[in-house]
Amino acid sequence: MALTAYQVQFKRRMKRAIRQRAKSDQKARRYTQLLADALRLSQDAAAQMNALNQLYNVDVSTQTILVHDLLDALQPDQLTGLLGQSTPGEEEQLFNPIPDGNGGQPLPADPLFGDVVTGPPIVPPAPTARAATPEKDVVSAVAREVETQD
Repeated sequence: MALTAYQVQFKRRMKRAIRQRAKSDQKARRYTQLLADALRLSQDAAAQMNALNQLYNVDVSTQTILVHDLLDALQPDQLTGLLGQSTPGEEEQLFNPIPDGNGGQPLPADPLFGDVVTGPPIVPPAPTARAATPEKDVVSAVAREVETQD
C-alpha cells in the first residue's frame, strides 16, 4: 500500500525531529559529563588552595564565583546520577503507526520542520537617483550655515 503525501511528509518530518533529538541528547550527555568532571577538578583545586592557605598563612579564594555558584546549585555526583538514570536513545520508538489525516494531502510548508517556504520574493523598493543624492541647493545651503557659524 502506497503512502499518501501526508504520510510521506510525516515520515520526513519525524525522522528529522528524531535526529535532532538524538543529537541534542548526545551533546547534553557530553556537556553534563564535562561539567561533572570540571566540578570535581575544582573541588580538588579548592582542597589544594585551602592547604596552601593554611600552610603559608594566606587567604586566597579557593573557588571562582561561577564554580562556587555551580557547586551551591548541584554536586558532580548529582550530574553523574542523572547520566546513570537514562541511556542514549531510550525513548526512541521503532514501530509507530503513520497517521493518515488531512485527506492524504500534505500540510503547508512550515520552517519549524525545516521546510522551505516558497512564495513571491520580497523585493525592497529601490532608492531613486534623486533620493540617493542631495540636491546642490541643499548642499550649498548647509555649507553656508557652517561657514556662518564658524
